[in-house]
Amino acid sequence: MSESKSSEPDLSKLKISRDRGVAPAVSRRRYGKRIFIAVLILLLVAGLIARNVMAPVEVETATVSMAYRAQSYTLLNATGYVVAQRKAAVASKATGRLEWLGVREGSIVRRNEVLARLENRDVTASMEQAAASINVAQANLEQGEAEFKEAERNFNRSRELLAKNFVSPAAHDTAIGRLEKARAAVSGYRAAITVAQANHRAAQVAVEQTLIRAPFDGVVLTKNANVGDVITPFSSATGSQAAVVTMADMTTLEVEADVSESNLARVKLDQPCEIQLDALPDTRFRGRLLRLVPTVDRSKATVLAKVRFAELDPRILPEMSAKVSFLSQEVPAAERGARIAVHPAAVVSRDGKSVVFVMREGRVVQTAVEAGDKLGELLEIRSGAAAGDKLVLRPPEKLRDGMRVVSGAR
Repeated sequence: MSESKSSEPDLSKLKISRDRGVAPAVSRRRYGKRIFIAVLILLLVAGLIARNVMAPVEVETATVSMAYRAQSYTLLNATGYVVAQRKAAVASKATGRLEWLGVREGSIVRRNEVLARLENRDVTASMEQAAASINVAQANLEQGEAEFKEAERNFNRSRELLAKNFVSPAAHDTAIGRLEKARAAVSGYRAAITVAQANHRAAQVAVEQTLIRAPFDGVVLTKNANVGDVITPFSSATGSQAAVVTMADMTTLEVEADVSESNLARVKLDQPCEIQLDALPDTRFRGRLLRLVPTVDRSKATVLAKVRFAELDPRILPEMSAKVSFLSQEVPAAERGARIAVHPAAVVSRDGKSVVFVMREGRVVQTAVEAGDKLGELLEIRSGAAAGDKLVLRPPEKLRDGMRVVSGAR
């Protein structure tokens, strides 16, 4: 009986659980939370990847420009200014008030052309008086010649009568004296005419000094005086002017450029040069080294070189800024034109082709180009690019057509 009781289960230890289904619900919530965090992490990683992929690539840029063949032959560059070898501040030797001015800035004048005139009524009157004195002297000469002829006739008559003893020797001596006196008077009248003519020429010079003439063919550069101004040879007086106009011979234009004394070995007389004017950046002018001033400016350690234009252009004006390239040889006529050129680092090879990356509206366009010769530090582009295009300089390998880029500091 005791064994049967011990083998029966003890039901008093059994309990009814009130938390059925709680553990599975908690597990499901924890699983969903983990999935959410994983998705969020994936989204963040994807955003970072997309940001890195879609972010603009920072690149250096270079602009396509125009270049010239002379850049390949350039030995030395120098700067200077256009000057006229023949230039004058035209003034008057006389002192007076400016009465008439017949030119202005830009007027083309010829040698000996009257540019201006001073008041000259006083010297004109003196010239007319000198001319009248010549007439008086000529009239006196005519009178003296008439008296000389009369004295000569009396002398001849007296000589004939003396030979026949019809007159005394004393009377004949009187006739001789009258003849010599008349001859001396004629010489005096002729000398008076010479003096009057000299006075007339002096008066003409005085009148001429009131006329301001052009010393050579040229162009008026500046007008320094106006009608009514007092003109003096030396403008020391207050309110007076010395030069009426400044003019230059435009056929003698040349460029004066400073060459460092350390570079003198690179230049020589009659060396071909190329001249570029800041006012005409798209035009190149041929020139020749005309001469070197045989002295050194110790303050700048430079020598003044004077370069003559091979062909003058009406657009060239004095005092224009200029850049001079001293060349190793003359550029052939067929190669003097402008060419499209870029920095060599802008041209790269892609799939066996020479290409450039052109920046347009924040993106790059891969463009095939045909490269040409070296033009100094630049590379000629025969096709595929135009002047003014902005290209990517040293494009990275990852750069592809259509990618967004931003220009960085070069």
